[in-house]
Amino acid sequence: MIITSSIEQLRDPCILLENGVYYAYGTGWVCYKNTSGSLDGDWEFLGQVAVAPDHAVKCFWAPEVHKYKGSFYMITTYFSSKNNHRGCTVMKSERPEGPFVEISDGHVTPSDWDSIDGTFYVDEDGQPWMVFVHEWTSTDDKIGRMAAAKLSDDLTHFISEPIELFRADDPVWTNERVTDGCWMYRCENGELLMIWSNFCPQGYCVGIARSDNGKIDGKWSQDETLLYSKDMAGTYDGGHGIIFKALDGKTYLSIHSPNSPVGNRKETPIFVAIREENGTLVWD
Repeated sequence: MIITSSIEQLRDPCILLENGVYYAYGTGWVCYKNTSGSLDGDWEFLGQVAVAPDHAVKCFWAPEVHKYKGSFYMITTYFSSKNNHRGCTVMKSERPEGPFVEISDGHVTPSDWDSIDGTFYVDEDGQPWMVFVHEWTSTDDKIGRMAAAKLSDDLTHFISEPIELFRADDPVWTNERVTDGCWMYRCENGELLMIWSNFCPQGYCVGIARSDNGKIDGKWSQDETLLYSKDMAGTYDGGHGIIFKALDGKTYLSIHSPNSPVGNRKETPIFVAIREENGTLVWD
């Protein structure tokens, strides 16, 4: 089942469900609100909900909002005039509608890297992590990497050096250099999965990586079967996914589809019903 939202255009849609209300955050640091109780209901545009630091000049990309210890944290990207790089930052608000204000001292990712698409993950020991993209634009061979580092308990800075998890060209289904849109998922059997996006022959898509020991610092491998592609959908490509539980009790993959406008169709948020099956994720 695929639900096409009524939001005309929103890249990198992250869905938060709080007190029966859906919030959709996306590139531009904008937010939509849906009080209908249904994913195909009406979405009210709230505008930009994050405050840009003075040195944040462009690339306000892929905000994710997570509730942690009673507050709301936005993990997001911007290009800074301080270091002339894209990097990931942490913002905080007491309300899902914002305003979100930066609590880190600029980028938490390395100042000499281009880093984007950070996501938030708390491991089984209660340690918070940021998993993020070491963008191909600043790697030595121009191949993107997926990286991770431990966050301080207040989420303001890294308390470990970043580790490399895998490369963009690891999967058999791609020969491209992009590592986009990571999101962590813990299976009932204990396996730790990551969904992420790259390009396959049919366009932008969502793949599945898995850790061999159920931990961030395990050895990561790539499933040969994709979670989303144009061939599977029969219509448009799409990606940059997150996973959320809806009011109907189902689990959904949220992505923008297509990745670039096709005719009158812009980058529209869609919600694909998925489920766990034998230690992986499949369409429901």
